[in-house]
Amino acid sequence: MPVAMARHILVETEAEAAALKQRIAAGEAFDVLAKKHSTCPSKKRGGDLGEVRPGQMTKAIDQIIFKKPMKVVNGPVKTQFGYHLVQVFYRD
Repeated sequence: MPVAMARHILVETEAEAAALKQRIAAGEAFDVLAKKHSTCPSKKRGGDLGEVRPGQMTKAIDQIIFKKPMKVVNGPVKTQFGYHLVQVFYRD
């Protein structure tokens, strides 16, 4: 079964996610912004989700983690929890 390592930032609005994505693109650190802005408990680890396998996350997040380009910030993507920015480090 495939495995991947990813991190994310979860916020309430699409506008907030888009603004954070712009800040990351301008050079701000993903993990620092995750610690300050994310509403997910993973914010304590800079948004680090650790190793995940298909089916552990929502379908929308799984699609990003296992199908979208790695090492770029993907999103914002909406789930029942809010809006996510997701960055994948590796897939195996």
